[in-house]
Amino acid sequence: MIVAAPPYSARMNESEYQRRADDVFKRIQDLFEDVDPDLADAYAAGDVVTVTFADRTRCVINTQRATHQIWMAYSANAWHFRHDPEADRWLDDKGRGAELFATLADIVRGAARVELPLSAR
Repeated sequence: MIVAAPPYSARMNESEYQRRADDVFKRIQDLFEDVDPDLADAYAAGDVVTVTFADRTRCVINTQRATHQIWMAYSANAWHFRHDPEADRWLDDKGRGAELFATLADIVRGAARVELPLSAR
């Protein structure tokens, strides 16, 4: 019987996951620091960051502790990101090649016509 390798973040313990998730949320908030809040406003509350756009649509990013993932939803789309320790990036678990911050930047570009400064870490 062949057993599949555990998903990327299955190798991470709870405290490491929480530290990494906190880092993601902090970086998201930092990305919106210089963005006009009338165009796109990021607000964190607990394990959720909500980005609200001028047209009142929202992008919701939240932790999923049980699976060690970060989930993102916008419009009729949803992504589940797992941490890839080799690349040190959060990648979509559907194998579509989507990376968390690039996906968020695409959403913001389309919804608010704003470029997020992804090179800033």
